[in-house]
Amino acid sequence: MSLFIQLARRSATLLRLRISNSISKRSIGSVSAIDSSIFRTLFGTEEIRKVFDDEAYINRCVDAEAALARAQSQCNVIPSKIGPLVTQKVRESQLDLDRLRHETEIVGYPILPLVRQLSAICGDEAGKYVHWGATTQDIMDLASVLQMKEGLVIVERLLKDIIATLRGLSEKYRDTPMAGRTHLQHALPVTFGYKCAVWLSGFQRHLERLEQLKTRTLLVQFGGAAGSLASLGSGDDGLRVRKALADDLGLTDPPITWHVARDGVAEIVNFLALMGGSMGKLALDIIIMSSNELGEVSEPFVPHRGASSTMPQKRNPISSEVILAASKILRSNAGLVLDGMVADFERASGPWHLEWVAVPESFVIAVGAMSQTHFALAGLSVHPKQMLDNLHSTRGLIVAEAVMMGLAPQVGRQKAHDIVYEACRESIEKDRTLLDCLLDKDEVVAKMSRERLASLCDPVNYLGASMRMVDDVLAVD
Repeated sequence: MSLFIQLARRSATLLRLRISNSISKRSIGSVSAIDSSIFRTLFGTEEIRKVFDDEAYINRCVDAEAALARAQSQCNVIPSKIGPLVTQKVRESQLDLDRLRHETEIVGYPILPLVRQLSAICGDEAGKYVHWGATTQDIMDLASVLQMKEGLVIVERLLKDIIATLRGLSEKYRDTPMAGRTHLQHALPVTFGYKCAVWLSGFQRHLERLEQLKTRTLLVQFGGAAGSLASLGSGDDGLRVRKALADDLGLTDPPITWHVARDGVAEIVNFLALMGGSMGKLALDIIIMSSNELGEVSEPFVPHRGASSTMPQKRNPISSEVILAASKILRSNAGLVLDGMVADFERASGPWHLEWVAVPESFVIAVGAMSQTHFALAGLSVHPKQMLDNLHSTRGLIVAEAVMMGLAPQVGRQKAHDIVYEACRESIEKDRTLLDCLLDKDEVVAKMSRERLASLCDPVNYLGASMRMVDDVLAVD
């Protein structure tokens, strides 16, 4: 056997060992970018994944079962000692997750297999009261709500970080003039602080939405088989237990079971999609503004970030590109949960399952996008000189409206529009400044001095209420 073949086989063996060790730590071969060992850090954070992974979900199911037992003991529906005993037993024990996975595949839901294990763990006396009067969806909905509640804490923290960063940019660049664009064309001058304040205003409203939706959407779920709580009798036992369960878990007690009223879940996921829309708009602006032709901003510099395999000069806006993709995923998932609202009768025959995909994925994607947004904004390189150069690049055309409005009191608005329109056409065709073209027109110079015209043709003099609006946005708590 040649030395080359021996070395090749040894290298292959070492490679297999490295791959095997890597797989034991984190699975390679994921079918989704958000769970991929390669892409996961672009599309999410470990913090939010720990809230929504399998282990966390099952733990929240266990929390729901234990809280239900405590609430029922408190309400004397089951013996008073059972709730604390169930809580103690489940905290001290570990589940057989392989068995749970296998039995879930057979049953179709994880709760029956979970209850079997919990009942055995709690022993004969307490075990018979586990899951008392509940149905599978009660526990699964509770687990999901508890996850969403925890996830929204992370979302709120990151949202406040983004708001603080945008406040800083709005204030710092309040008076920095730049070209405002409509249809990707120069429209009127604005300031970069104004642009940042427009971004900021949307996130301020998102924070308000988040605070408002908590009591509407983070609802306790306990209804029994068809939502009527008949399993606890025709009196008020079921309603008292539900109230005690809500208090125990820090959730809102709704007036009626919401097994098939999925608007709360839909609102949360659509809220994340709304934030995704705002982040996507911001990212698209940054992508275009960072193009070589504009060069007005750049994402934070990190060696080799955004590098090309073939073009050494490239510095692609990677964070903004990831944010833009995440924004589209969030909007797509919003449609899934809206479909999930169309549920049949008192327990759905399938649409509920859409939430199992959309809710965890939306939280992971949203938090990943928020992290990328904060990173991009916190280290954003702003180039005021290039903004000013771009503002003047059309040689006064960007303030054609200013000249029209200045001339209108003398000749009427429509005639002023026609005069300035003609001057703009000549400026473009003859490659001259708008001021020079206006000075050639007798009907203009007869009504307005050269100094006045020059002032109107200077873009930095036509910023309107941009700075005042920045101040008004910054005044919002």
